[in-house]
Amino acid sequence: MNRSDVLIIGAGPTGLVLALWLSKLGVRVRIIDKTSAPGSTSRALAVQARTLELYRQLDLADTIVRRGHQVAAANFWVNGKPVAHLPLKRIGEGLTPYAVVEIFPQDEHERLLLERLEDYGVSVERNTALDSFEETADTITARLRLPDGQQEACQACYLAGCDGARSVVRKTLDTDFTGGTYQQIFYVADVTASGPALNGELHLDLDEADFLAVFPLAGEGRARLIGTVRDERAERADTLQFSDVSSRAIEHLKVHIEDVHWFSTYRVHHRVAEHFRSGRAFLLGDAAHVHSPAGGQGMNTGIGDAINLAWKLAAVLSGGAEPRLLDTYETERIAFARRLVSTTDKVFSFVTAEGRMADLLRMRVAPFLIPKMAGFEASREFLFRTVSQVTLNYRGMPLSQGEAGHVHGGDRLPWAHDGEGDNFEPLRQPCWQVHVYGDTSDEMIAWCAEHHLPLHVFGWRPAFETAGLGRNGFYLLRPDTYVAIADNSADPKVIERYFRDHGIRPFFN
Repeated sequence: MNRSDVLIIGAGPTGLVLALWLSKLGVRVRIIDKTSAPGSTSRALAVQARTLELYRQLDLADTIVRRGHQVAAANFWVNGKPVAHLPLKRIGEGLTPYAVVEIFPQDEHERLLLERLEDYGVSVERNTALDSFEETADTITARLRLPDGQQEACQACYLAGCDGARSVVRKTLDTDFTGGTYQQIFYVADVTASGPALNGELHLDLDEADFLAVFPLAGEGRARLIGTVRDERAERADTLQFSDVSSRAIEHLKVHIEDVHWFSTYRVHHRVAEHFRSGRAFLLGDAAHVHSPAGGQGMNTGIGDAINLAWKLAAVLSGGAEPRLLDTYETERIAFARRLVSTTDKVFSFVTAEGRMADLLRMRVAPFLIPKMAGFEASREFLFRTVSQVTLNYRGMPLSQGEAGHVHGGDRLPWAHDGEGDNFEPLRQPCWQVHVYGDTSDEMIAWCAEHHLPLHVFGWRPAFETAGLGRNGFYLLRPDTYVAIADNSADPKVIERYFRDHGIRPFFN
C-alpha cells in the first residue's frame, strides 16, 4: 500500500508551503488536488512582511520581492477625485527586512511554490480527490479517487486538510464551522488599463457602501480590480459579467479598460472551525478559517498555519519530540484565527456600512483624517505592525516562557540591523537555536556545543537596545523563529528543563 509520512489534501498556497517545508526537513509527503491544473485566477494578492521573513528559510523571499510589485502609496477617492494620499513606501522601516507592501498574486505565487517543490522530487497529483479516511492507533488510511475514476487506498502517519472552505477533511471530522456569509458578491477582474489610478499605487473608492479598489501588479498598466455588489446583481452572481460592474471603476476612478484578461465572482464567509486537530488529522488555511479580504490576511494566515505545523510534524516524525508537541498547533493557531476573523469582519462591516452616517464617515471624515494620521510616524507604524503580522505572537501559550528586555516568550524575534550585521541571518536555518546579545557564560557555550544546539553570540550594540532585546540574557528560538524562552540569565539548565518538560530533543532536528 502506498505510504507517506504526511498526506496533504489540497495544493493551494497552504498545502504547497506545508509540502515544501516538510520536504526541506526530510519528511516524505504526498500532496493531491482535485483540480486538473493550478489556478489561473486568484483573489489573494498581498504577501505580508512576516511571510517574507519566514520565506527566507526556503530561499523564496528575494524571488518574490524581485517578481512582485511594491506599493508606494494608497489613494482614497471621493466624487471622482483623489482626496487622501497615504504613503506606504518603507512604511515598516526598521521593523523588518521587508518594510514594504508587497503584491504578488496567488496564481504566480503557486507556480513559484510548485517549481521549488519539484526541486525536492515532489509533484502534485492532479485530478485526485479524497473520498474518505479513517484513523487507527498509529496510522491514517485514506481512500482516494484517481483520475481514471478508480479508488486507491493509501496510508500516512498524519493527514493535513488544506482543501479549502468546503473541506472534505473538515466535514469528515464533523467539526463545526460557525460564522456567517457576507451578503455582497465579490468580484475580481484582471485587466490592462490606463488612467490616473494605474500609476502603480493602490486606489480605493469611498463613494459607496460597496467596496472597490484598484490593486497594482508588476508590469505597465496591469492591475486587479476588486469590488463588491449587493443589489439585484448579487442575486444573479452566476451570470454576472464584467460589463455589469465596470462602469463604476470607469466613472469613479477614471479607469480606461484596454483588456480584461479574466473576471470571476465569489462569495465570502467569516467562519472558524471548532477544532483544528482531531487525532492524526489537521485543518489548515481556508479549511480551518475564512474571513473577509480586508487587510490581505487570508493566504498569509494559511501559510502561517503550514509553517507552524510543519516543524512540529517533522520533529515528531524524526523522533525529535513526543507526539504531544502537536497539541500546540491548535492552541497557537486557533486563537489567532478567531481574533483575525473578528477583526477583519469588523473592519469590512464598517467600510461597507450603509446609511447617511456611514456615507458621512467615508466621504467626509475619512478623507480628512487619513492625511492627518499619515503625518504621524506612530500611526503609520501601527498600521504596518497590524497588517504585516509581525506582531503575531504566542504569549502565554504552552511553548512560550519568560521575558528579557521587552521581548516575551512567544514573540517574534525583533529584527536588529545596523552596519555591523543582521540578527536574522542565522534564522535562515529552520532549527532550534540560541541567541545572546552581549556576553554569556562558559557553561552556556559548553552545553550548547555538547548538545549540538547552535549558539549565536552578538556583541552588544545600540541597535539591540533599540529593538527591545535584553543584554546578556538569552533567547531560545523555535525552528519557526518565534521565541520559546526569553531569560535574563546565562544558565543552560533553563533550556535543559524546558526541553525535558516539553518532551523535545532538538539535536534530532
